[in-house]
Order: sequence, then C-alpha cells, then structure tokens
Amino acid sequence: MYRLYGMSGSGNCYKPRLLLAQLNVEFEWVEKDILKGETHFTEYLAMNANGKVPLLEIEPGQYLAESNAILWYLAENTPYLSGDRWLRAQALQWLFFEQYSHEPYLAVARFIRKYLPPDHARYAELPRLHQQGQQALGVMDRHLERHVFFAGEQYSIADIALYAYTHVAEEGGFDLSPFAAIRGWLERVRAQPRHLAMT
Repeated sequence: MYRLYGMSGSGNCYKPRLLLAQLNVEFEWVEKDILKGETHFTEYLAMNANGKVPLLEIEPGQYLAESNAILWYLAENTPYLSGDRWLRAQALQWLFFEQYSHEPYLAVARFIRKYLPPDHARYAELPRLHQQGQQALGVMDRHLERHVFFAGEQYSIADIALYAYTHVAEEGGFDLSPFAAIRGWLERVRAQPRHLAMT
C-alpha cells in the first residue's frame, strides 16, 4: 500500500490525494505539519533530503517527491494520463505552467493570508503576487474559453494540478468572478467521479 506524507491544508499535497481517491487506490496518509518543522526532523530528511511534502512512499525505501512527479507516476497507464504523445506533452506543459507561473503566486498568497498574522512583513508581497497570479488566471481562462479541460478534452492530471490552488484562490485574495471559463471548469472538475474535497 502506498504511504503519502503531507499536510492536509496544502494544495500540493491535495493533488496526489485527489488522484488516489479518483483511482480508487487505498493509501495510508501520514500528516506532517510543516509549520511545526516536522519535515526537517532527521527521520523525515532521510526519506526526502529537500524537507518538503508531499512525499510518496511507493514501497519501503522507495520515495518519490514533488507533487507533479507523483501525479505523473500514479497516472501512468490510467485514463488520467493519455498514451498519446501530443496529449502527454500538453499535460507536461500545464504541469510546468502550474509550478512556475501559477503556484508561486496563488499558493504563496494563500499561505500568507491563511497562515501568517495580519501584521506579518510578508503581507507586503501580496500586491505583486496578486498581479502575477491574475496573469496566470488570465492564461487559464483564455484556454478554457476554447477547451473543456487542459490537456485535450478529457480530464487529466493537468486539471488536478491546476485545480488544487485555483479552487481555493479566494483564500489568497483572488477574485474569480471575472473568469467565467475558469468557474465553469471548476464545476466540471468537482463533478468528476470520486471527487475528494480538500480538508
């Protein structure tokens, strides 16, 4: 059985949890509180020297880090990752977009507003994060005006990766009301079989 180490409130940790639920695969969840430094304990660093979550233990001694790498591994030979070369490349394109143009703004803004006190110095970062996050949402919205999902017309790990922090974007101070295509896509993702809410 897979063992998944993560923090429940993290969108990056939610991604593999959602996919495992939709694959109907049993797994053991091990909660790690990054705010208490639990991923920097010696025992955890022996499994993941980068000291981050999520971390998938595939079998004893075999660990895979990075949320989108975990998605790719779990989705191989399933309907959530196409066997078509072009569609696989599109999925990768959106996975990279999520990590470099989306998550650094939406996720960080959410972290600041959700986990830090209002007088924390990092609140000064929010105007820049909101500006760049709005740009990422605009890219997504324009794509979704022409497509049902991100990598082709079938729900895939590209959608899971982008859904994780987009569906809680308002917690980071983002207004999704101007993005009608994104809001329609969020509803389509929620309607997928065995959808799991983020806790």
